[in-house]
Amino acid sequence: MLLDNCTAPVFASTLDGFISHFGHRAFHIKDVTELPRGRHSSDLEWIEFLRQSNDVWLFISGDMRVLRNKAERAALRSAGLHGFVLASSYQKTPLHLIAATLVQRWPDIEQVTKLLAPPAMHEIPIGKATRLRPLPI
Repeated sequence: MLLDNCTAPVFASTLDGFISHFGHRAFHIKDVTELPRGRHSSDLEWIEFLRQSNDVWLFISGDMRVLRNKAERAALRSAGLHGFVLASSYQKTPLHLIAATLVQRWPDIEQVTKLLAPPAMHEIPIGKATRLRPLPI
């Protein structure tokens, strides 16, 4: 799993600590050494990196604009990725609550990736009683 620049690095390390027990890994973009421009890679560059990888990837972004830009949207479709975007309400949420919510939502994220063929995008809401919301890709 890749968390992009629109997320705090602490989310990746927190989530990685939890999901590594299930055979998964979480990385913040700053920690992906294979990206030529590292943390400064554009969305198109990291999407292409994930597309070319032999590993199965999904990503979490804190920025809904990844779906508004035509070139990025087309790249996401062709890359065949599962993507998750944090709802806008996260912008005013303390970091520790966002990290806790991502850990809490991991079973939902995992279930969606097993049930739906990529490409697929979902919004991660802040409320505990709300479901992941499918987004058009």
